[in-house]
Amino acid sequence: MNGKVCTAAGAMARVKDGDLVAAHNWGAGTPGYLYRALVERGVTDLTLCLNNFLPLPAELNEQGLPDATSLLPQAKKVISAFIGTRAFGGMSSDFLGTRIEDGTLEIESTTHGVLIERLHAAAAGLGGIYSPIGVGTIVEGGKEKRVIDGVEYLLEAPMNPDVGLIKADTADTMGNLIYRGSARGANPVIAMAAKYTIVEVFDVVEPGELDPNAVVTPGIYVDRIVKIPPDDKASRTGRLAAIEAVITYRLTQMAVAAANAEGGQS
Repeated sequence: MNGKVCTAAGAMARVKDGDLVAAHNWGAGTPGYLYRALVERGVTDLTLCLNNFLPLPAELNEQGLPDATSLLPQAKKVISAFIGTRAFGGMSSDFLGTRIEDGTLEIESTTHGVLIERLHAAAAGLGGIYSPIGVGTIVEGGKEKRVIDGVEYLLEAPMNPDVGLIKADTADTMGNLIYRGSARGANPVIAMAAKYTIVEVFDVVEPGELDPNAVVTPGIYVDRIVKIPPDDKASRTGRLAAIEAVITYRLTQMAVAAANAEGGQS
């Protein structure tokens, strides 16, 4: 093995206060093991770039489902398309508290498309993208506006994260990655856009063992590889248990809602 394969703590050693940290936060592609390592690292004043930022019920957290809001105490700013969206039947509390009002947390709301294209622009070395999203609203405040073929656009700056936290299924020791299903999501573009990319994987193999036609992210974009311990709740086995917990949780919610509806009609 080469120097890219290391522990989570070792991979986090380069993460510092004030960094812009990007991660794919949705379903099977969420790097929950690295979230925990980032919490343990203890860095602060982070800017978090996540496609979704919403809390999970305590029951699902206990089962190991990754929750990006565990990073909230370390964040000074969150850039996201979905913030505090109702999930799993709703939220029981205001997870942001008074931080926006007291000025200790800044929220930048965007769209999935603009977020991804800003990352793409950074990955490709472009000066930004022109988007029609937000024209005529408060979103255009401070942004360059341009008319192209009669249509107004806003200039969105490229986003070049200091750190990219990603998740893949398998890596070889050179950092070549393959993903499974929807876990691809934003992970490949974050790997390309970030200055320093850490990936968590279930398995690490030797060079030549991966089908080159299945490789999505070339190793040149990956700086550190962290193998999830087989006994961890983020492992393959733990992941299956978490999925079962989600299904059970949702079925219970549906049963309670049905019972309440029936009681209201009687």
